[in-house]
Amino acid sequence: MKILRRVVLIFIIVVGLALAAGLWKVNRLANAHLSIQQDTYFTVASGTRRIALAQQLYKARLIRQPRVFQWLLYLHPGLTNFKAGTYRLTPKMRVADMMTLFASGKEAQFPMRFIEGMRLSDWLKQLRASPWIKHTLSDDSYATVAKSLQWDDSSPLEGWFWPDTWLYTAGTSDVSLLKRAHRRMVNAVNDEWNARDKNLPYKDKNALLTMASIIEKETAVAVERDRVASVFINRLRTGMRLQTDPTVIYGLGDNYTGRLTRRDLETPTPYNTYIISGMPPGPIAIPGLASLRAAAHPAKTAFLYFVADGKGGHTFNTNLRDHNRAVRDYLQTLRDKNEQ
Repeated sequence: MKILRRVVLIFIIVVGLALAAGLWKVNRLANAHLSIQQDTYFTVASGTRRIALAQQLYKARLIRQPRVFQWLLYLHPGLTNFKAGTYRLTPKMRVADMMTLFASGKEAQFPMRFIEGMRLSDWLKQLRASPWIKHTLSDDSYATVAKSLQWDDSSPLEGWFWPDTWLYTAGTSDVSLLKRAHRRMVNAVNDEWNARDKNLPYKDKNALLTMASIIEKETAVAVERDRVASVFINRLRTGMRLQTDPTVIYGLGDNYTGRLTRRDLETPTPYNTYIISGMPPGPIAIPGLASLRAAAHPAKTAFLYFVADGKGGHTFNTNLRDHNRAVRDYLQTLRDKNEQ
């Protein structure tokens, strides 16, 4: 009996030591920091089980002991409720923290910055270059985008997207992001249209957005936007042509070489405001809220002309004589800068 008791005692001790050693390994793994030196993205695929996850984490060199990791999940079942998605892991994160993140379902958020003044074609290139976007558009033509958005308006699609930093999770489709930006711009245009000053020479919301896009391309100086708007509004009211270079550049498309020539100004396009009267058929860029509000609430001025002053802003004038003098001053400023 004494021998049997000793054997049982030894067995209990051995098992106890083994369990203690196992628990120590599990706790050490749970509190171990991930083997990464910088932020890393890891995707938990839909339907992934514990064994498969352990092997994937080991293959990605995020953990060192896949078998011990499985025991961690057995002992802490709350960590096994991991959800499919792409997650951002940080160097200071522990293995237990990682599993808690997987269980939370809080996927990594990726930024897509759509900047005012850009064209829709620029945004489409950004979307196409993003590895985390689900690409569903067959090509980047405006016709394809319009069809995907079920755009049934007769006005051009350019400009009808809200500039912002849009956050999305991995696998979000390109069309989904465009729809969000489009809805936001439609709402903003509706708001500004309803609150616009009376008797503005806009026949519809597209004209308001078109004016906002021209203002966006003409000046980046916030305090000037309503004055720039006033120049174009005054021209429309008096029957003068808008004669704005950004519309000419837009109309030239890929034929624009980076420098406008006299030939360019004489080339007929629907957007050449040196040739056409009134507004071009649609926006030439994506405007921000400030330009949209300037188009809806232009300053009350008699200005008919403006030209760059060489210092980042513009000089505004009511008559051609003073405008020509301002142009000469601007050209002299450029010459002085080139001689320095």
